Amino acid sequence: MTAMVEKELRKIGITISKPILAIICIIFGIIVIVLPALIGWLVGLFFIIEGILLLTEYMELQKQQQRPPPPPT
Repeated sequence: MTAMVEKELRKIGITISKPILAIICIIFGIIVIVLPALIGWLVGLFFIIEGILLLTEYMELQKQQQRPPPPPT
């Protein structure tokens, strides 16, 4: 599933930091196993975190595209 999401995000120019996503998924998976009643909150929190990560990377890409290339020396 991660590969599919990553492929679709690449189409629009967004990449996700794999280590950050992996750590978030592991933590949320453990919490869901231990406390299944919290799944709604965890899914919502996961989407918020992912949204922040995606927006941060998108804004960074926009900054890189706006910078003029360095003058040749």
